[in-house]
Amino acid sequence: MNRLLIVGPPGAGKGTQAARISEELSVPAISTGDIFRANIKEETDLGREAKQYMDAGNLVPDSVTNRMVRDRLGQEDAQQGFLLDGYPRNTAQVEELDSILEDLGQKIDGVLLLTADTEELVQRLLGRAEQQGRSDDTEEVIRHRLDVYAEETEPIVGLYEARGIVTRVDGLGSIDDVTDRLLAAVR
Repeated sequence: MNRLLIVGPPGAGKGTQAARISEELSVPAISTGDIFRANIKEETDLGREAKQYMDAGNLVPDSVTNRMVRDRLGQEDAQQGFLLDGYPRNTAQVEELDSILEDLGQKIDGVLLLTADTEELVQRLLGRAEQQGRSDDTEEVIRHRLDVYAEETEPIVGLYEARGIVTRVDGLGSIDDVTDRLLAAVR
């Protein structure tokens, strides 16, 4: 299994675990945030377009995100596999990802779903906000982000469950324990 998605609510540890799992599998961890930053830094046409939305405080529309993901998955280092983090975020992006991979002669091998209790996530994110001095991460904002995840992103899990490729992994515990559980799920 070399073409994977890692999905889970905010604070579940996706970014941390994606980096560890991708290193273990020798495939790139690809996050939409990294793709946005790279395109903006390189001042690509897509980067300039994304920056306009971001500078205005808006979400980058699916059309721009989808083109960036298509471009990234077409790069040489992703041909033997990848671990996508943060994409797809909604059912329309699932359809687009299917199309992108079909064009590349590939498919998703598995979806790693990090699960965690909502109250635990709220406390974890409040702690992270305090450590990082992020005054914008209030409990109200955190709960809103979790609600948005439940409304927009959770439905993609059902689509992948219907395909029989979702593995639920407990995202609570030490970073090493969660990594071990994820690697066991992949194997």
